[in-house]
Amino acid sequence: MNNPLIEQIMALKKASLEELKVKCAELSGQEAPCSNNKVFLWRKIAYRLQEIEYGSLSSETQSRISELIERYDPINNKIFRPQQNTKKGRMGGRDARLPIPGAIIRKEYKGQILEVKVLEKGFEYQSQIYRTLSAVAKAVTGAHWNGHLFFKI
Repeated sequence: MNNPLIEQIMALKKASLEELKVKCAELSGQEAPCSNNKVFLWRKIAYRLQEIEYGSLSSETQSRISELIERYDPINNKIFRPQQNTKKGRMGGRDARLPIPGAIIRKEYKGQILEVKVLEKGFEYQSQIYRTLSAVAKAVTGAHWNGHLFFKI
């Protein structure tokens, strides 16, 4: 069975990077994305061609995808992304890798158990407040460590 859409998509697989950029710009109505990745552009074009031919995802499907992202993908979930702080012009919010404030991070190090309390802004170790986990790791070891690696978070 010959499907012209599939044939068109497969033919684009052999196109040069410049040809893919032109096709992508043509389909999106804007400049080509800032990508020099042929596979990415080919997939983007293939998706858009199928969307034109068969229609885009229903709002119900898009809602379900968003629900699944919220539940299973904290990295891409907008709830965990830092929000732009317009007053200070910097990023705010908490690191999604960290436990909630009040949680205790425990680690055995050289025969002793280290306990670090997660605060809203920083960490408490032996009644001392530290801004980062790396600072806690340095206080414990005397050497610079990536705090997330040291505490295996």
